[in-house]
Amino acid sequence: MIVVTKHTASEQEILSLVEELKSSYPVEVQRITGSGCTVLGFIGDTSSIDMMLIENDSRVERVMRVTEPFKKANRLFHPDNSVIEVGGRKIGGKDITIIAGPCSVESEEQIVGIAESVKASGATFLRGGAYKPRTSPYAFQGLEQDGLELLKIAREKTGLPIVTEIMDPRTIESFIEDVDIIQIGARNMQNFSMLKELGRTRKPILLKRGLSSTIEEWIMAAEYIMAGGNEQVILCERGIRTFENYTRNTLDLSAICAVKKMSHLPVIVDPSHATGLKFMVEPMCMAAIAAGADGVIIEVHNNPEKALCDGAQSLTPQAFDKVINKMRKYAEIEGRQISEV
Repeated sequence: MIVVTKHTASEQEILSLVEELKSSYPVEVQRITGSGCTVLGFIGDTSSIDMMLIENDSRVERVMRVTEPFKKANRLFHPDNSVIEVGGRKIGGKDITIIAGPCSVESEEQIVGIAESVKASGATFLRGGAYKPRTSPYAFQGLEQDGLELLKIAREKTGLPIVTEIMDPRTIESFIEDVDIIQIGARNMQNFSMLKELGRTRKPILLKRGLSSTIEEWIMAAEYIMAGGNEQVILCERGIRTFENYTRNTLDLSAICAVKKMSHLPVIVDPSHATGLKFMVEPMCMAAIAAGADGVIIEVHNNPEKALCDGAQSLTPQAFDKVINKMRKYAEIEGRQISEV
């Protein structure tokens, strides 16, 4: 349930209303101050609350029940788009964020070289896999902690904040200390114990959509994190599993529009994992901008043919530079711009 106050209600009147509601009902009252109004969100069992009684209050404009199971992630609770700030960089709003780097960290020379090249082209975050979830137990699993140390070296040399995937709750403390944005991969989207633990942190979380999850299930996964007190959640559409096998996954661009209607959280798109084909990355980046995405995450490798992981979908630094230049033109058409530090 949400209560929208009248625009004429004073700050003292709103504070008094909040205290009265909290003392009268066994719910948490979350206040959101938007442009033109204040929204009070009720979180808890609201079935016994008399809506008409509250709506007749002179300080209240209207009362609405929220039918969706997610509350904190719901746009009704937070009418304005959320903007997540990381290391002086903003994700959400007018800017389009570029996250780039290799699927796997392979060596210091590789990750530092790629970091320098993607930064020169306009990337504002460096991504790289230290811990790699692979379908086959015999495939390269990543350099693990050594890979994380190499990412830190690349950050120190370039200034790019790092984004990398967590696989094990036992490593949460080191990720909190060393990583700028913690990524939850598709396979862990509904690892609820992991989500709860990350909800107790205040570290930005990049939450990828599950392989076969609905949009509501995806947002509910974000709700798990937010319910713990961490509201710095960024959603990432990375393709879902369908009957089509030409591409690695099926990129659901309509999900961007749906999430924007349902939630206030920023949404970025991963065209590399979604398609699995490098020639599709560029057009899907442009389509993502047109659909309203807040950014893209692109795999870039200095030698894709010899990459230890996902070389077929990785762009060379030169190809990445061309994509970013084209994205700038598309962003201008939409009245937006590529993020800059």
